[in-house]
Amino acid sequence: MRDLLSDIEDGGTTDPVERARTLSRRELPKRFYKEVGIARQEDGLHAVQLDGRSVKTTGRNLLALAEEQIAARIAEEWAAQGKEIDPATMPLTRIANTAIDAVPARAGEVADDVTAYAGNDLLFYRADSPQELVERQNVTWGPVLSWAEARFGGRFVLAEGIMPVRQDAALLARIREALSPIAPLPLAALHVATTLSGSALLALALMEGELSADAAWAAAFVDEDWNIEQWGQDPEAAALRAVRRRDFDAAALILNVCAGRAIG
Repeated sequence: MRDLLSDIEDGGTTDPVERARTLSRRELPKRFYKEVGIARQEDGLHAVQLDGRSVKTTGRNLLALAEEQIAARIAEEWAAQGKEIDPATMPLTRIANTAIDAVPARAGEVADDVTAYAGNDLLFYRADSPQELVERQNVTWGPVLSWAEARFGGRFVLAEGIMPVRQDAALLARIREALSPIAPLPLAALHVATTLSGSALLALALMEGELSADAAWAAAFVDEDWNIEQWGQDPEAAALRAVRRRDFDAAALILNVCAGRAIG
């Protein structure tokens, strides 16, 4: 599926790896600041500042968030930049930019896209062999499916192989309804977690505290890890996966903070 958030933001790809490649082909701006911090505004938002001046998003809005912890982590991304500013290494900044600039006006589309993933979720498609992989999928994915079925009041249809299966429309409607009240920042983060894992159910379990970031990420790669165990790991694939993990962890951090859960 396409990466809707990137389409909304600037017409680009949502895949963080391809996005990083695109950004790397551009001439990166030179770092022009020395000090990075955050400042509480009169409206209660926490603005990221460079040398005492507030940062603007790509849409020329103030980069300011209600969540002080997230604003502080974004400030850390800016502080960690070297001689050049590389947006590919700033996943929290990118998610916040999108949440501020684009998601409020198009939240319905973002929620619809997450729901579409839920209708064709990674967790529905099971191997028929070898038995060890079948068991690993059942052990890892079964509890998540059971939680989601109890949470949204329905049963999902599973399949062996890759032939698509149709899910109950009423069940998907309940998932879509649950997304409607979500604020732009966690909704943007939920979408990022969904697209990177290939699973709305894993992302929803992450958002609601049923899974840790480590557990959700491991669940998303059950099949890939099985293949790595059998055939070894390709170094380039490992590097690309590390880029995706960095962005996934940024989304997880946002979801945890917005839910009031402690972060390290």
